[in-house]
Formats: sequence, structure tokens, C-alpha cells
Amino acid sequence: MLKIPPDWGTFFALIVSFLVFWFIFKRLLFDPFLKLLADREHKLKNLKDRTEQLIREGRVAHERHEHEIIAVRREALAEREGERRRAEEEVGHLLEGARLAAKDSIEQVRTEIERELRAAEQQLGKLGDNLAAELAERVLGRPLKGGGPRVHSPN
Repeated sequence: MLKIPPDWGTFFALIVSFLVFWFIFKRLLFDPFLKLLADREHKLKNLKDRTEQLIREGRVAHERHEHEIIAVRREALAEREGERRRAEEEVGHLLEGARLAAKDSIEQVRTEIERELRAAEQQLGKLGDNLAAELAERVLGRPLKGGGPRVHSPN
């Protein structure tokens, strides 16, 4: 039980034993444990810093990748647009060539038709002259004098 005033001998023995145990425990338990906590805190801080650095690097890499994708898309679009223009020009040249060929063909056909029409007109003129001469001979009942060339009709 406690007495007031305390027993000074016991009191000092308790203080000395407390200090001895304190130094022993400090050296064997407290210091290693505090060092372990400090090392853990230091490692966690380093990991946190490294994580933040990796996140920043990841964002930079992602932004760079996005810019590269945009540049590649622009380049592909420009290339596709150039190919489209070249194809349109080629189609235009082909169409122009086809138009010229069609125009030449139409002109040739028109010339041939006009030539055949003139030949047919000449034949019809000769046939008409012959028919008129034959009709006149039948109407008159005698052959005509000096009647031009006669072409016999199929009738």
C-alpha cells in the first residue's frame, strides 16, 4: 500500500530499474521499431513520388500518342484526298477522251449518212427520171427521142 511520504529507497530502486529497463527496451525494441517505421514511411514516400512521376509520364506519353494519332489521321486524310483528286482528274480525262471519241464517231456516222443520203438522192433522181420517161412513153405510147439514160426498175 502507498504511504505518504514514500519510502525513498524503494522509490529510487523503482526509478533506477525503470531507467535500466527503459534503456534496454529502447535499444532492443523501441529503436529498431522506430527505425522500421521510418524506413516504411520513407519507402511509402518514395513509392508515392515514383507513382506520381509514372502518372505524369503516362499522361505525357498519352498526349504525345494522341498527337501522333491526330497527325497520322491528318496525313491519311490528305493522302486520301489527293488520291481522290487524282482519280477525279483521271475520270475527267477518260470522260473527255470518251466524249471526243463519241464526237468523232458521230461525225463519221453523220458524214457516212450524208454521203449515203446524197447517193440515195442521186439514185432517186435517176429512178425518178427513168420512171418519168417510162411513164411518158406509156402515156404517149411511143418511145421518147433522146431520153436520157434508162435504168430498168425491178417492176
